[in-house]
Amino acid sequence: MGNVFDLSTTAKRFRFVAILEAFTWAGLLIGMAFKYIPENGNEIGVKIFGPIHGGVFVLFIAVAIYTAIKLSWSWLTTLLALVSSIPPFGTLVFEWWAVQSNQLAELSAVKPAAQPALSES
Repeated sequence: MGNVFDLSTTAKRFRFVAILEAFTWAGLLIGMAFKYIPENGNEIGVKIFGPIHGGVFVLFIAVAIYTAIKLSWSWLTTLLALVSSIPPFGTLVFEWWAVQSNQLAELSAVKPAAQPALSES
């Protein structure tokens, strides 16, 4: 997967924000579990992760549109990217699909096969 904190290209920035969006989803879901599962739940997790997730969600939408323009995505790919931000962890699924379907520039580049080791006789 490479260095997630390398933000040198559009595709790498998209990957970073997609992963960040998934992490904030996880935080919000955990916060919601602590709020609603116990009878007298604590809503501090929702108060903390709600606004954080909301901000990262908006950031993901902006980065997805910017990436779509820079990498010349089709309208369908752009729509899939935007919709992927709605279900929990959908951005990770979209990012994986985009890499596999050659939508994310250098992240999708085919890696050269490893050279077989020469056996000594």
